Amino acid sequence: LPGLRPGVGALIARAVGGSRVIDLLFHLPDGTIDRRYRPDLGTAQPGRIATFRVTVQRVSRPERPRQPWRVQAGDDTGSLELVFFSPHQARQLAPGQGLVVSGQLDSFNGRLTMPHPDHLVPDRPGSPGFVPSVEAVWPLTAGLSGRMLGRAMRAALDRMPELPEWLDPELVRREGWPSFGLALRRLHLPHEATSGDPATDDAFAAAQSAAQSAARARLACDELLAEQVATLQARSAARARPGRSLRGDGRLRAEALARFGHTPTQAQHRVLAEIDDDLARPNRMLRLLQGDVGAGKTLVALLAMLRAAEAGAQSCMMAPTEILARQHHATLGQLSPVPVALLTGSVKGQARRIALRQIGLGEAPLVVGTHALFQDGVSFRDLALAVIDEQHRFGVEQRLLLGDKGQATDVLVMTATPIPRTVLLTQYGEMQVSRLDGKPAGRKPIRTTLHGLGAETEVLEAVRRALGNGAQLFWVCPLVEESELLDLAAAQARFESLSQLFPGLVGLAHGRQDPGQRQDALAAFAAGRTRILVATTVIEVGVDIPAATIMVIEHAERFGLAQLHQLRGRVGRSTAASYCLLLHDDALGSTARRRLSLLRDTEDGFLIADEDFRMRGGGELMGRRQSGEPRYRMAGAIAAASTAPGGMDRLVRRAWQDAERLLQRDTTLASMRGKAVRLLLMLLDRANAARILASG
Repeated sequence: LPGLRPGVGALIARAVGGSRVIDLLFHLPDGTIDRRYRPDLGTAQPGRIATFRVTVQRVSRPERPRQPWRVQAGDDTGSLELVFFSPHQARQLAPGQGLVVSGQLDSFNGRLTMPHPDHLVPDRPGSPGFVPSVEAVWPLTAGLSGRMLGRAMRAALDRMPELPEWLDPELVRREGWPSFGLALRRLHLPHEATSGDPATDDAFAAAQSAAQSAARARLACDELLAEQVATLQARSAARARPGRSLRGDGRLRAEALARFGHTPTQAQHRVLAEIDDDLARPNRMLRLLQGDVGAGKTLVALLAMLRAAEAGAQSCMMAPTEILARQHHATLGQLSPVPVALLTGSVKGQARRIALRQIGLGEAPLVVGTHALFQDGVSFRDLALAVIDEQHRFGVEQRLLLGDKGQATDVLVMTATPIPRTVLLTQYGEMQVSRLDGKPAGRKPIRTTLHGLGAETEVLEAVRRALGNGAQLFWVCPLVEESELLDLAAAQARFESLSQLFPGLVGLAHGRQDPGQRQDALAAFAAGRTRILVATTVIEVGVDIPAATIMVIEHAERFGLAQLHQLRGRVGRSTAASYCLLLHDDALGSTARRRLSLLRDTEDGFLIADEDFRMRGGGELMGRRQSGEPRYRMAGAIAAASTAPGGMDRLVRRAWQDAERLLQRDTTLASMRGKAVRLLLMLLDRANAARILASG
């Protein structure tokens, strides 16, 4: 794009999530600024965003360092002082120069002031200054201004070619939707969407809202159509792929359950029957096992893996972190009647050579590991089942590489993050879904309470009393921003402050530690040698320490609800009463308070996920943004913005029906509309759906 220095281009790529022009165009605004208030200076009211046509009267340099530049300007009715804390713009102004200025209007000692105007546009005869009546506001990143992004956005829009219509023309006509290109333009340049005088036309705001809603609905339907077409293509390809039938005699399962010592829950029996039915079929399995914290997914996965072992084949479980992989290895090792190998990045030397030999010769029917499992040097004798835990944390290519380790490998994807119903329908429509509800018998509810940070002294006193009664607790430090280093600094500071209060009782675990050091910290806490474990979100999954009964989460408002629910699930893992204390900013907004109150009032992770989706739309369902999250860049905003109940579901159903009709008539997408849909799939990175489906 013209006029973009490399540094600015890199900032934009970081903000929009990619370096393509289409990534920029899909970076939708999250709000608008209304600049329609355009009075003369004599009648202007402070406290509003205002736009004026003025003439520069005087430019005043600061008398001392760090003081602002001041520019006196006015019209026929009054005067205005422009205040600049950066001298760059002020130095370019001269008495007699005409300007159009826009920004927050304030008052100081009876004078109208505008600190650092948002817009400062030369106003010359024949070239009148222009400030839009309504302006888009985009999410930014450090070092990137809205003006920089807006300039790049206008250049991208001006260069966008005319694209063929891929939606059903009758749907577009009936809904009154703009074309794809016009929809993007209306959202990024909202002042173009309506005509009339914005200062006097009472219908302007209503017309703006209608134009924005139509544009967003159109783009959401584009994205949903691409998803559903890709899903149907992938499902068709999956049905055509031969698999293998895995049947067993139940001998290994019976021994594992005897070691377990408890009867599986009704939900576990039901889910396992669904998985067994898939494994026995001559087609490849692709099933999503979603279960709330503590629902017993690991036992189900073990029993599925033992079915593969009974059939004479191997299975593996891939976890996203070393902590979780080791936790799974320890659990499976206790229950499995056949050997379980461990392969992670920290397994080296002789131990690694032994593990690779066991895997290659089939001496280890069960294998647990991290991303090390799909590296080139790892060869399975006969991998028949791959279990992928917390699959959203692995990239598509990583999952594909694991599937390539076997012939006709069945895939079981697990997630402990409850998935909202709408997301389940749209993002996981190509999978068979098993849902584990309920928890094992004997687990007590976790009492969750909210506390302002101003009550930290009382919280620390409660911690002191709990320690006196023999309790152990996690103290999770806040998300500072998307920076592991800053999160680490917050954890280090809290570790030091708690160590002064409770010397010798505090441990520290974070993601930048050496794995062995982190494992030592967890082991010391599990053994009771330390009583408080200060941690970042590294403990979100895979940490099972039943003796810990208290969870303190600092600045809870900075976390996503699903992530808070996961963190809370680190306690309440025994029959003892457990507690979760959510510390939040004292000046908590109404939306944040509503979200935290929801967590306080229920432990149902599926209800939490659905409500969180309704409150926030399809944004960061996991809290901190992961690679590839959120999957929907345009459709998710509809769920948040829609005032009609079921608005998102209605669009999903419509897109699904349209995709089915299209592919029934045009399986290869060879028609004129089919070719347009192919273009849509390329734009939205859905053109390779069949191969991606194979990875889960």
